[in-house]
Amino acid sequence: MRIIFIHQNLPGQFRHMVRHLAAQGGHDVIFIGARSDRPIPGARVLPYKLHRDVTKGIHPYLVRTERAVLYGQAVARILVTLRGTLGRPDLIVAHSGWGEALFVKDVFPSVPLLLNSEFYYTAQGADVGFEEDGPLPLDTAARTRMRSTHLLQSLLACDRAMTATHWQKSVHPAVFHDRINVIHEGIDTQALTPDPAASVTVGDGIVLHAGDEVVTYVARNLEPYRGFHILMRALPAILEARPNARVVIVGGDDVSYGSAPPAHKTWREHMLAEVPLPADRVIFTGRVPYDTFRRVLQVSAVHVYLTYPFVLSWSMLEAMSCGCLIVGSDTPPVREVIAPGENGLLVSFHDPAALARQVVEALERQRELAPLRAAARQTVVERYDQPDCIRQQVALLHQMTGTAP
Repeated sequence: MRIIFIHQNLPGQFRHMVRHLAAQGGHDVIFIGARSDRPIPGARVLPYKLHRDVTKGIHPYLVRTERAVLYGQAVARILVTLRGTLGRPDLIVAHSGWGEALFVKDVFPSVPLLLNSEFYYTAQGADVGFEEDGPLPLDTAARTRMRSTHLLQSLLACDRAMTATHWQKSVHPAVFHDRINVIHEGIDTQALTPDPAASVTVGDGIVLHAGDEVVTYVARNLEPYRGFHILMRALPAILEARPNARVVIVGGDDVSYGSAPPAHKTWREHMLAEVPLPADRVIFTGRVPYDTFRRVLQVSAVHVYLTYPFVLSWSMLEAMSCGCLIVGSDTPPVREVIAPGENGLLVSFHDPAALARQVVEALERQRELAPLRAAARQTVVERYDQPDCIRQQVALLHQMTGTAP
């Protein structure tokens, strides 16, 4: 097959699928994205650039929409060139998040388009207004509706779509549910395993071992969407109740979702100003190499995962694969995976005191709660194992192209 993949931050969610196709051989894989610094084995990478920025002074509801159009135009230009040099591909697979899929069908109307529709912004039941008191302002609701303009247009154009979880599918308009397949990207359960002999060095040479009282927290960036502020407000009570506990916080200082803090450069600085914590007991690692991340999870006694009603992080499933005891937020994406008392524990996102009590109890009852750790890993092996997810994805590719696996 000749397949074109499109993802701004290549390879993104398509990494494992592309790797599998390259290993199979016999496929012509082209990858279009906004980066030129990431070679992808088995694929030709064609980077694009936006030809201009968003119009100054445009209506604020339309800023994201115009930016999406610019992304769509940049991709369309490359597709037009490919149409002239290579002819018709068998399939195009695109992420809808930035607008890159907007004009794919205008260049190749007869080529099947598979969309990764990761999320659909809505003013009810998801992330918008999740921490707000009172009714959602009309301005916020209207802005949110317009934020999904390019996502809606991409859904209208695609032949099939896929998303990682059933809850993420549920936030899409019901009229599109029949064309959306729920297929996760997959977790490498062979690499991410429990290790009772694991150790890791963090901070200023602090060595932690499996069996120590280590509380872990991981996010791409430390910010409210992933409950960083809630964790920080819970930590003083945890540290007081468990004098031997140490907390390892992994994540960067950028903003992936939401907005920057009001009075500091980073949310870490903002929360440390509110909640001063001892540096020898609460260790901020920043972003770490993958092997260090894996070993942090393997020494974890309790892993805290908090999130708005939003895209479920890979890190929670990776922690479960390592046999972590999860204390998660009682929010829809987490409830899809965690059955409280069976494979993890849940607390209200909005209650730092409840989080502290649950983490302290989990540390006190580690031996008694060990079956939850084993069940957490089994959940990931059964539902999110990478080879099985790749098989489902590739089967969908062949179904759409009418080719044999």
